[in-house]
Amino acid sequence: MVKIMASNNLDNAASAEARLYIVATPIGNLQDMTPRAISVLNEVAIIACEDTRTSKKLLDHFNIATKQLADETGSTHQKLWAYHEHNSAVQTPKLIEMIQSGHSVALISDAGTPLVSDPGFQLVQAAHAAGVTVSPIVGASAAIAALSVAGLPSDRFSFIGFLPAKAHGRQKQLEALKSRTETLIFYEAPHRILASLEDLASVFGETRPITFCRELTKTFETVHKSTLKALLDFVKNDDNQQRGEIVLVVSGAQQEDDNADSVDELLIRLLQDLSVKKAAALAADMTGMKKNSLYQRLLELQEKDQNL
Repeated sequence: MVKIMASNNLDNAASAEARLYIVATPIGNLQDMTPRAISVLNEVAIIACEDTRTSKKLLDHFNIATKQLADETGSTHQKLWAYHEHNSAVQTPKLIEMIQSGHSVALISDAGTPLVSDPGFQLVQAAHAAGVTVSPIVGASAAIAALSVAGLPSDRFSFIGFLPAKAHGRQKQLEALKSRTETLIFYEAPHRILASLEDLASVFGETRPITFCRELTKTFETVHKSTLKALLDFVKNDDNQQRGEIVLVVSGAQQEDDNADSVDELLIRLLQDLSVKKAAALAADMTGMKKNSLYQRLLELQEKDQNL
């Protein structure tokens, strides 16, 4: 292990304060980097990251040094350490030892909040086991960002992450999820997006509401609320939608009785401000149901209550 002779402001303050920081970084727009994240990354002794090349570009942009450790000979050592699924078993005890010797460590991912679809939990788990303090430096998360703009229920949701790459495994997992009533959040790779949407439509049903989020916070950001069948057509017909970072926010399943009651409530509310035709069209967009059936239901509701 490197014996650090001269370190940074945080470690100089008091070795007892050494800890593991979980630092969120931007998912696209660099202006989403928080001042606190920059400060912590400047101060810690080690920054553990998925890909040193990717992270160095981010650190260079914010003038965060990556060579500022000196051993007893006075030579410098990299501040940036690779930490990923292939070396986590080796790197974890080294990083914990660094913290226990009085030098704080920050964990970052290639983009967003660490531990969301990456192996960082092993380091955090080891830190807790060793009695090391773990502190979050909050910031961007693609999953939460997508949920916030999806226009789907957000009081209960589950983050599923990436579906299996092979069709059989993907379909099996979707079968296990199709009756879940909470909103579901998936990540998907661009080269699998069409296959995954086809399986989602097949297993969940073509009319299940979904919001497609692509390249969030970036120049060519897409937020497209639709149904599974309509979204599949949308993505098929636009090659640009098959590129970049993709988050799928899928409505949970609804019980038929509960669904009917909630649709009626929606239709009654829309009728207070809109004509039957416009209310049916808007409700179709919102629920993924057929406009003609909603139009007929609106007429039935009007007949029951002449005040509508």
